[in-house]
Amino acid sequence: MTDLATLKTLNEQRWANAKLTPGRTPEFKAPAQKAVTNKARYQSIESRTGVSWIFIAVSHYRESSQNFNKSLAQGDPWNKVSTHVPTGRGPFASFEDAAIDALVNCAPHAARSTDWSIGGMLTLLERYNGMSYANANRPSPYIWSGTDQYKIGKVLVDHGPIEEVVDKQLGCAGLIMTMMKLDPAITFGASPAPGAPAQTFDATWLQNSLNALGATPPLLVDGTFGAATRTALRAFQKSKDGLTANGIANVDTVATIKDALAAAPGA
Repeated sequence: MTDLATLKTLNEQRWANAKLTPGRTPEFKAPAQKAVTNKARYQSIESRTGVSWIFIAVSHYRESSQNFNKSLAQGDPWNKVSTHVPTGRGPFASFEDAAIDALVNCAPHAARSTDWSIGGMLTLLERYNGMSYANANRPSPYIWSGTDQYKIGKVLVDHGPIEEVVDKQLGCAGLIMTMMKLDPAITFGASPAPGAPAQTFDATWLQNSLNALGATPPLLVDGTFGAATRTALRAFQKSKDGLTANGIANVDTVATIKDALAAAPGA
C-alpha cells in the first residue's frame, strides 16, 4: 500500500520539475482551451460538491475526452447503467448529476477532500484513476503523460497489470500547466497544516443549525456531511462577510453560525 503523504510529496516534486514533452506541447492547447471555455459548467458542479473545477475539468478529459454525453466516473454514457468501474451507476438525468454522483458517492470520494494544493489535487487525481502505478513506484500516465516525468507503462483494462506501452492520451498535470497559461485565475495555495482539523463540527448539529437559519431546501438531518450539506454551508458562507465560501466548516464558520443562531428571533 502506498503512503498518501509520501505520494503527495513525490507529486509535488514531479510538478516542480515537470516540463511538457518536446513536440507534444501543441496537443495540450485544444483540450486546455476547451476546459477553460467550459469553466462555468464545471464550476456549477464545484458549487454543489466542493470539488475544484480544475479537478473536474481534467478528469473529464481523461475519463471521457471532454464529451458531455459521457460520465465523469468512467466515460460510460450517463443515461445508461455503467458497465465499467465504477459499475452500476446511473442512469442519470444530466452530465452534472452523474458527475456529482461520481465525486460524492464513488471512491475516492473526492467531495470529502479539503486539500486543493497542487500536490493534493494530483494525488487525488491519481487515486481517482487507481493506485496501480503508485504501488509499483512508477509515475502515473493519468497524471504525467505528455511530460518528461513519464516514459512508458499503462494499465489497459480495469484492475489489469501495467503493460509496457506508452499512453498516448495527455496527462492531467500537463493539461493543468497549459490551462494556467490560458486562465491566470488558476492558482494553487499551500496545503492544510498537518494535523489541523479540516472540519470542526458535528454534522447533525450543522444540519440542524443551517435549517434553523433558513437553509433552502431544508436539509435532511442524517448526520452525513454530503453534497447537499456542503452546498447549504457554502450558501451560508456567501451570505456572511469575512467567510470564504468553500463549504468547509472551519472554526470561523462554526463561530459565525453560533453567532447567527444566538441573534435569531426567539433565541
